[in-house]
Amino acid sequence: MQDDLDEILKLDNQVCFPLYAASRLVVQAYRPLLGALGLTYPQYLVMLVLWEHNGLSVGQIGDLLYLDSGTLTPLLKRLEKQGLLERRRSVEDDRTVENWLTPEGSELREQAGPIPGDLMCNADLEVEHLDELKGNLEVLLVKLLSFHGISKD
Repeated sequence: MQDDLDEILKLDNQVCFPLYAASRLVVQAYRPLLGALGLTYPQYLVMLVLWEHNGLSVGQIGDLLYLDSGTLTPLLKRLEKQGLLERRRSVEDDRTVENWLTPEGSELREQAGPIPGDLMCNADLEVEHLDELKGNLEVLLVKLLSFHGISKD
């Protein structure tokens, strides 16, 4: 019984550890690329969402990034201070804050365009391997969201 417990609790047998370590290292690899744009990795994620769907509410951004408003609001305020977005109350419901890209925020998209390719080249990553990994991580994400009672849609 003790041998089983010893085996189960080995760091090398944990799925969570390589996922955690890889996540930290990916964010670290993005740091110099995003630093040139004046963005942190969480800010970059918000900008990706807004480049795709401008004018989203805090709740909508949170749903897409699986972040709560307590985490997002300070991040959005910093992006607003940087002049990359404007936070405005919705005309339909003044309790809702919408986030709109400024011209500077929209222009930053062009500068960010090379970042994914640069990261792949710098880290010597192959598209096929990343596509397979992304698919596996999406399956894991859906299962974990379900475990937590959260719908992906």
